[in-house]
Parts: sequence; structure tokens; C-alpha cells
Amino acid sequence: MITHGTSIKIFTGNSNPKLAEDIAKHVGIPMGNSDVATFSDGEISVNIYETVRGADVFVIQSTCSPVNDNLMEMLIMIDAFKRASAGRITAVIPYYGYARQDRKAKARDPITSKLVADLITTAGADRVLTMDLHAAQIQGFFSIPVDHLLGVPILAQHYLERGFEEDNVVIVSPDIGSVTRARNIANRLNAPIAIVDKRRPRANVAEVMNIIGDVKGKIALLVDDMIDTGGTLVQGAQALIDNGAKEVYACATHGVLSGPAIERIQNSPIKELVITDTIPLPPEKQIDKIRILSVAPVFAEAIDRIYEDLPVSTLFE
Repeated sequence: MITHGTSIKIFTGNSNPKLAEDIAKHVGIPMGNSDVATFSDGEISVNIYETVRGADVFVIQSTCSPVNDNLMEMLIMIDAFKRASAGRITAVIPYYGYARQDRKAKARDPITSKLVADLITTAGADRVLTMDLHAAQIQGFFSIPVDHLLGVPILAQHYLERGFEEDNVVIVSPDIGSVTRARNIANRLNAPIAIVDKRRPRANVAEVMNIIGDVKGKIALLVDDMIDTGGTLVQGAQALIDNGAKEVYACATHGVLSGPAIERIQNSPIKELVITDTIPLPPEKQIDKIRILSVAPVFAEAIDRIYEDLPVSTLFE
């Protein structure tokens, strides 16, 4: 049974138009003709200038800063396509905002990532395509299919090309929760792993305790899913240097880089930070230490496979 629409159409809001254009270019189709603006009172206005009836529509929108505006843009666009009789609607969310609020850490906490999942489903999305959720179990918050892409293959390939597949490299997890991600990239680089043991007394404040594993005299590569204020990363890097690491590099899929992140990274012992373009990095935040890799080819391949009803799992390997 054919479950996809009659043709592929790719649309985007205002969160990351450059990435959306790159994805469309790799797919080999033009961007959909639409406009997302605001009324004078701040309400979001969406205009779709071409027919989508029966089409397989992909709405590309990272829910990065300004998070609430970008989230509402996506929800309203999905609703517009649903009411325009699109054949199937896929919410392509390179960076899924609110992902860190995935459980009740203390009494009366909201589980906002579940709420966002419900909003996307209720708006009319038929499936979701995303990358490196902060917690993989967020996939279970959706009652629709979720294709969860991984950033590790992209990052690992970069370091393989840089010659990091050596005996003197150690892959470092910045906390216990990121060990699986660190192990995945360590397997690809044939390198051992180490763990930064830290305590986080409150949100966006991290205290580094000690290093589990041998880093003395080695090139350390810190691996995380996202970098927000940079506190965890920078303190981890300093702890590695204090424990005898020769050099420290870092990589992450999502460069949120809010608040003092850029200043911290610039003044840190980190030689290079590699991130992807799931979140656009404004010119004022682009420094020599930061290198950006594109996820457009992976998302384009996934979109092709979803449209053709082919397995997407091969992209995870």
C-alpha cells in the first residue's frame, strides 16, 4: 500500500531557512512557496502560495531560540497544511526544544517535552523526523511514528578524516548520561572512553568532581548532544587538562550556545569545538574555535526514504 503523498514538498518557517534550503537542494526540489510573518499585535501569520493537496509535505523547523515563536510557527504551518488537504505531513525538527524537561525532577515539575509532542500531534503531523533528542525515550511521548537520526556518524567521520583514529585519543563523556553517545563515537574511532563525574546543584550550573578513566598524555575529545551555556563543557575541559590531558577537543550535535557560552569557549582550553547546523549560529557567535558541519545530506536522505517508503534505520548505523 502506498502511504506517501503524490509529490514531495518542503516548507520552512523562520528558525533555520538556510538548512531547509540546503536540504531541498540535496533532495533536488525547490523550496515550497510560503511566507511566515507576524501581525502588528505579534500573532503569527502563515501564507501558503501553492497547492499541497495530496502532497507529502515536510515542514522543516528547529524549535530553537526564540523557542516559543518557532514552535508556534511550526504548529500553525502544520495546521494550515492539514486544512489544505496535504496527503501526509512530516514535522522535520532538527533540534527539538524543551527536550530537557522530559521527567519530573522534583515535585510539581511539568513534563514539557511530552506537552510539545502532544501539540505537534494535535496540530496534524503524521510523523516526526528529528536528530539527537536529549533523551531517546522522548520518542515514546509521540503517538505517531518518529524517525530519530543520530549526529554521531557525522561527527565521527569528521574526526576520522582528521586522523583521530590513534592510540593517544580518548573519548570523554561529560556526564554519566552521555556514556552511550561517547561509546558510539569511541567505537567508530577505535578509542577508549573516560567519564567526567560532576554534580549539578541547579540548572545551568555544573561542578566538575573527577575523571573516571585514563587521560594523561592523551588527546581528549569531549562528546555531548548539546551545548547550552557551556559551563559543563568548559569545566570538563579544564578538569581534563588538570588531570594531564595533552589537548582537549569537543563536539556536539546541537550548538544552543546561549548566555556566556561563546566567551567561556573562547577563554577555555578547548582547541576546537565542532557542532552541526541544526541550530543556526549568528555571525556574532562565530569564532575561530567553532567549526560547523552540515546535517542537510542526512536529512535529505531521510526525507527521500520516508517518501519512497524505504527503511530509515540504515542512516542510524
